Amino acid sequence: MPDQDQDTVSALEAPGFAPAQFVRWFREVAPYVHAFRGKTFVVAFGGELVQAGALNTLVQDLSLLSSLGIRLVLVHGSRPQVNEQLRLKGYTHQFDRGLSPTDAASLECAKEAAGEIRLDIEAAFSQGLPNTPMSHARIRVISGNFVTARPSGVIDGVDYKHTGLVRKIDVDAMRQAMEQGSVILLSPLGFSPTGDAFNLAMEDMATSVAVALRAEKLIFLSVTDGVRDDDGNVDTELARVDADALLATGELDEDTSTFLQYSSLAVKRGVARAHIVPYALDGGVLLEIFTHDGVGTMVVEDTLDDLRPATLDDVGAILSLIEPLEADGTLVPRGRGVVERDVENFTVLEHDGVIYGCAALHPFPDEQMAEMACLIVHPEWQGSGEGEILLRHMESRARAIGAKRLFVLTTRTSHWFLKRGFVTGGIADLPREKQHNYNRSRNSLIFIKRL
Repeated sequence: MPDQDQDTVSALEAPGFAPAQFVRWFREVAPYVHAFRGKTFVVAFGGELVQAGALNTLVQDLSLLSSLGIRLVLVHGSRPQVNEQLRLKGYTHQFDRGLSPTDAASLECAKEAAGEIRLDIEAAFSQGLPNTPMSHARIRVISGNFVTARPSGVIDGVDYKHTGLVRKIDVDAMRQAMEQGSVILLSPLGFSPTGDAFNLAMEDMATSVAVALRAEKLIFLSVTDGVRDDDGNVDTELARVDADALLATGELDEDTSTFLQYSSLAVKRGVARAHIVPYALDGGVLLEIFTHDGVGTMVVEDTLDDLRPATLDDVGAILSLIEPLEADGTLVPRGRGVVERDVENFTVLEHDGVIYGCAALHPFPDEQMAEMACLIVHPEWQGSGEGEILLRHMESRARAIGAKRLFVLTTRTSHWFLKRGFVTGGIADLPREKQHNYNRSRNSLIFIKRL
């Protein structure tokens, strides 16, 4: 994936309106809208985001998610605001990342900071000026004592006083509020059954809430871009075991390491996906959710790109990939009936519930040959090796059924196959049944590869 600094601009600086482009984008996000309606997202961000002036833009994007039927829980932090309160009151203690004792004075500063940020967030959700993204928005924000906390206690001889940990989440009350269309807002404070207040880590609270609610996504908004690979590009998807291996190296910066640690923990405990998204990127949350590769780092239990046999439920998606190529003459026209009949021959390439590639394998056992047909990757997702993935998989399938040679017929992509070990063949090299059915009017080129 290209460096985002070179590839992405602010939405406010984007090129002028292009109707065809808008329609294409709008259609492409439809599968994600359908997939995520009614699902729960937990979005967590530190006080640094508020301090950077990014709150209003974030709230506008979250309002859009809410209007699309996504259930939202927001968890905010307040560390820089608490530290500023402490400084103004003449205290020398400052909070860093990680567990730190909270004395009585620090707790009062935490309450003040949390109250101020909560009001700022509620005010941002109350915007409704005409000709703004919040026009006609009616977002109800609910805060409350949804989180029961317990004291951290004494650790290695240090009394952590009013620093606490999450004990219990009132899942039923939160779900009831979300079912009524409300956005839930949680401050980094929890309360014990004795009425005491405790200062909680935003990351711990967000993770605990996401796990308790069985959230579809936990999204951390970070000052960093996420995890970068050896080439300096953002690693857009990490299996949890790979995330844990990276953490073990100790080479990540503090912010990325913290968010990656909690992302891995959330996924391990049942959250479907956890994301680290840069809050400095305008529309970063929308880009992460509604585009194939996203803009940050996503942690999953296993990688989401999934090759699997097609089912009848996939016929519509396969047809949507095939039809544009039939229209321009690249592929022979096939009706729905033909695809339904041959669906067991198809393999689909799926990402996050969206089918964006397919291929079919037709065996000719008498000649120990197989034909690969309909090798297609959606244009938006080409260029990252998906075609290679499908080809390797089909070669493996062909070997598994005893085929010694794999052949393709093509009118447009001869160079692609030549680069991948295929050689030019003739009609006489095809299986007898295929020779009889060969469409001479199309004059398709024949390429064969020994397996």
